[in-house]
Amino acid sequence: MTELEKGPTGRRRGRGARERILGASRQLFREQGINRTGMDQLCAAAEVSKRTAYQHFGGKDELVAEYLRRFDPSVLSGVFDRTDLTPRERLLAAFDVPATTPLCPYIAAAVELHDPQHPASQYAREYKKAVAERLADAAREAGAADPEQLGEQLALLLDGAAARTRVLDADAFPTAAAIAAVLIDNAVPAAVPVAVGDDGGREDASS
Repeated sequence: MTELEKGPTGRRRGRGARERILGASRQLFREQGINRTGMDQLCAAAEVSKRTAYQHFGGKDELVAEYLRRFDPSVLSGVFDRTDLTPRERLLAAFDVPATTPLCPYIAAAVELHDPQHPASQYAREYKKAVAERLADAAREAGAADPEQLGEQLALLLDGAAARTRVLDADAFPTAAAIAAVLIDNAVPAAVPVAVGDDGGREDASS
């Protein structure tokens, strides 16, 4: 039988404590930031004792890293794994972000922590690289001449739109999507038009 421990409210708590701690961290870190959220508040929200919290996580740094690691492990699968969209449509769908969406947690964590060696900062870098790679994969499917470059351009545009939306409290994603469409169309070679020859056969217009 799993050992149970009484939480701060006196109710008996089982092995779901780890998930409750992560759930509380996801809510509090997004709402008020990492630095303003203390372990006492996290434990109260998760209804666990600090002893239980430190049994699951060695400290707040480890908790922050795990919070980011589990935030979006599939890297925008709701966009890039859609089979009902063309590659170009998937690229543009990445910009279909509600203006009310909180600032990207990876950007927020990197800004707050100020430590490139922090495990959470490392996860943030890995995630941002993974987003650019998924964009590049879709760009490659769309026929982009330089998919890696387009992936980086679109990733930069996404992050810029997210930050500008948050700072100005105004939706910057529609403008970003319009710019993305231009970048995509410039990066994907236009199909060679096909003309009908005098003999009724089809021939390249460039011939």
